[in-house]
Amino acid sequence: MAAVESGHPEAQQEPSEAHQIVVDNNGAENIPKDEPRVPSSEQPRHDVVESRWANLSICRIPHHLKDGDKKAYVPQIVSLGPYHHGEEHLRPMEEHKLRCLHQILARSHHEIGLYLDSVKEVEQRARACYEGTISMSSDEFVQMMVLDGCFVIELLRGYEQGFEKLGYPCNDPIFSTWGSMLKTRIMRDMILLENQIPFFILDRLLGLQLGLADLELRVHGMVLNFFHSEIGGRLELDPSPNQLHCLKVLWWSLLPRDLEQKKTQEWAHNREQLIPCLTVLRESGIKLRRGYGSVLGDIRFMYKDGILEIPKLMIHDGTRSLFLNLIAFEQSQFDCGNHITSYVIFMHRLMNSPEDVRYLYKHEIIEHCLGSDAEVADLFNRLCRELAFNICDSYLDALSSDLADYYFGSIPNFPNSCVAVIKVIYLVCVRSLGARSLARKWRGWRAILKNKYFDNPWSIISIIAAFVLLVLTSAQTFYAVYGYYWPRS
Repeated sequence: MAAVESGHPEAQQEPSEAHQIVVDNNGAENIPKDEPRVPSSEQPRHDVVESRWANLSICRIPHHLKDGDKKAYVPQIVSLGPYHHGEEHLRPMEEHKLRCLHQILARSHHEIGLYLDSVKEVEQRARACYEGTISMSSDEFVQMMVLDGCFVIELLRGYEQGFEKLGYPCNDPIFSTWGSMLKTRIMRDMILLENQIPFFILDRLLGLQLGLADLELRVHGMVLNFFHSEIGGRLELDPSPNQLHCLKVLWWSLLPRDLEQKKTQEWAHNREQLIPCLTVLRESGIKLRRGYGSVLGDIRFMYKDGILEIPKLMIHDGTRSLFLNLIAFEQSQFDCGNHITSYVIFMHRLMNSPEDVRYLYKHEIIEHCLGSDAEVADLFNRLCRELAFNICDSYLDALSSDLADYYFGSIPNFPNSCVAVIKVIYLVCVRSLGARSLARKWRGWRAILKNKYFDNPWSIISIIAAFVLLVLTSAQTFYAVYGYYWPRS
């Protein structure tokens, strides 16, 4: 058996038992098999400390959510944190974590004790981030945090600066451009709610490597840069220093910048619950246009022009897992709202069939690499299962109400009570005269004409040719009849 060696060849010291990470002769970490353990007397009793709920940020996924698709919540390549530590199918990556730690120590000329002592100072704070009692000794928990945290930092730095500058060969299976084939799979494990490392741990480890302090915002930027290819679009950095982990950073970057919730009036009768799919909305005259903001922030409906503007969304094999974990994060944090959940349900209601998906693709609102358009519609349908949610409580409430009003032929919501009274009077008048129904039918007829007969140049040319032929035929018939009754003398 061997212990982790220091990066200083001439200053090697025998580390104390508290500073040992045991490895086997092949260099892989020797992790004991999962066995029931009795917590030691030195392990804190977090389950009886009421204040622990205030620090809880990395929760376990509820069983009713996991039953739908357990694979979407469980890491496939690498474990980060205590929840999946030591699982058999994740053991091969432990060897690469240890290689990474050796490389960091050799590059920074630090002793392993420096990292272990620094993390030991915040051990209780780190334990409080996780749900339930972590049945690991103090030494085991600290060593795990150092290994997993250094692994994450090394990936972020290598992607930003280049792995060769960090001392890795160009053919390294993990830490190289060639190793980026595994990057997508590792990246998707890093956004799982049960597979997170607290950000203050990453901040400490990066600060020790660079000899600087207070680098949390630096870590935020590295995370967004690392996940940009997986998420797509423009990811914005949160300037506040209270981020919890990688998933929280991604969650914030996808939020609309203006989260002011606009409530509809009680007399609106919650018509947003009756929003039909995109095909039906098109028949009422609503048009689509691609937005160029963040994924959620710039969804707008311009009532006067009947234009619904939605930013582009990239859909791939990891989209389901990403949204499921973001939704689970919102449900586990009482103070973060339901903005991602609102967005997913809104898109689900628009995409009810492959035709709806094709129309969104035509307008560059979605881009996907799944097998078919039907799979995209089914993806959002499965995302919304087991969700108890009322869109009236979301930031899309006012927009949904305006869409419903447009579809049912009314007028948009007004900001104050005086104009609201005028709106009620207007609705009563147009209903009694039947003008509301006629306006809706006229928009529908106009939309059908445009979508069915004027959707491409060839249809327009055919209609023009048919119209010219009709005019010529009518003229020929007219002159034939005219010549019969009024022949030339």
